[in-house]
Amino acid sequence: MTAADDDNAPARKITVLGREFTMPRSRGVRIAIGLLLTIGGILGFLPILGFWMIPLGLLVLSYEFALVRRHRRRFVVWWERRRRPD
Repeated sequence: MTAADDDNAPARKITVLGREFTMPRSRGVRIAIGLLLTIGGILGFLPILGFWMIPLGLLVLSYEFALVRRHRRRFVVWWERRRRPD
């Protein structure tokens, strides 16, 4: 995949708490955002940063890496089974 292909790809959207956000088209920028959110979340005890950043960073990274995507999908399936009344 070349940079030109990346620019022509449709914009990826991420849904968080029912709101939809458009992610940058550049794969490198998406990875950088995901890593910064995750690292910032680890420092959540500091002011402004928060532990909420860890799941958001992993969510952004899940669109780029199969390993993270697999864990996200397992979590979604587990969560839906837990919410469903028997």
